[in-house]
Amino acid sequence: MRQEVSSFNPSVFVPASAPVADAEDEPPGPRSSLAFSATAVPCPRPGNDATTIVPFPRHRVGSTSGRSQFRRRFFPGVSNKLWNDWHWQVSHRIRNGTQVRAMLQLSGEEDLALEGAGPKLPLGITPYYMSLISPDDSHQPLRRTVVPTLQEMVKTPGEADDPLGEESQSPVPGLVHRYPDRVLLLLSDFCSTFCRYCTRSRVVGHGVLRPRRSRLERALAYIRATPTVRDVLLSGGDPLMLSDDRLAWILLQLRQIPHVEMVRIGTKAPAVLPQRITRQLVRMLRRYHPLWMSLHFIHPDECTVEAYRACAQLADAGIPLGSQTVLLKGINDDVETMTDLVHHLLKMRVRPYYLYQCDPITGSSHFRTSVEKGLEIIRGLRGFTSGYAVPTYVVDAPGGGGKIPLMPNYVVGQQGDELVLKNYENSLYRYPNRDCSISGL
Repeated sequence: MRQEVSSFNPSVFVPASAPVADAEDEPPGPRSSLAFSATAVPCPRPGNDATTIVPFPRHRVGSTSGRSQFRRRFFPGVSNKLWNDWHWQVSHRIRNGTQVRAMLQLSGEEDLALEGAGPKLPLGITPYYMSLISPDDSHQPLRRTVVPTLQEMVKTPGEADDPLGEESQSPVPGLVHRYPDRVLLLLSDFCSTFCRYCTRSRVVGHGVLRPRRSRLERALAYIRATPTVRDVLLSGGDPLMLSDDRLAWILLQLRQIPHVEMVRIGTKAPAVLPQRITRQLVRMLRRYHPLWMSLHFIHPDECTVEAYRACAQLADAGIPLGSQTVLLKGINDDVETMTDLVHHLLKMRVRPYYLYQCDPITGSSHFRTSVEKGLEIIRGLRGFTSGYAVPTYVVDAPGGGGKIPLMPNYVVGQQGDELVLKNYENSLYRYPNRDCSISGL
């Protein structure tokens, strides 16, 4: 039987061992695909380091036409080399109301929020991420996550600046020890793009948590002196906003601690600043395995060709990738949007890991859904798509209680020796639930 082999888009997936010219500055985009015939795919030979990728259908991602118009209008003359330089992206962030007004047609609530003192969390958006935002639709999902509104200044019952009680579980500055065998190490308070629902908006972007060596040494000393710690999660702020050398120093210190078995890095860079995932960064990271990454994708519109490429580079380096998605009202709180997102993530080799109920930080009521909505989404995923695509839905308990997993109740009850269960189609089934160890059978 003849085997059909689809075209492969080299701009979406680049194997780690494939030679890539250092001078390649063109952004990944819809270029002509290479056609491979079925007979042209050789079988790998033992000892042959060359990696041959079996062709995969081109991923469908959003159109780049609006983004090109954005660049021509607001950054004319900026070369592809500069646009794809993460340092340039960070130094040219959109940081004030004047810049936003020039680029977006603001709603009344957005305009007023950018006046005067404004919200507690600073404004910061990379040019790349701004190019994904609708200039005239204030209800566009990505726009709502990064452009402030007056609703951020409304505090509702149950909200707090530090709802998870991190400050009370911080034995040294910038380190949270909540669970017995793992700690959270906050490297800095800087992000390239500030999410308006950020659980650490009390510190992020305010310059109070800098990656000073003296502070980091105190945190490392605590980890060295606490042998129960086997897992360290680096977060912030975004750890990837540190230089490669600074991040490598931290990873080296952790690798030299005998009881630290694994290190995780939490970052939103592949979604808001995919230019940060460079060959140099990836080469450095792969030296410190076992290393894991928790990425932060919240909507399918973030799954661009650039994001696909960034995740491919990390995955090719052997770094397991998981996504921690926050459930947000009017942004991703329907089954269709969430299904589209998790399918994109799997194609990007990112495992949907957690679906977080939005934390009750001060001024977040417009982002929070009911818990029932989250359970409805899990019901809409379980059984209707791959198990790998279904994240664990969790509430991070206020006051420092930690993550509590929630699932729809598929147990109807017990009838005699049988457990009555309900499947994803709401059909009932019986499972023999006798304790055979005491039945003599």
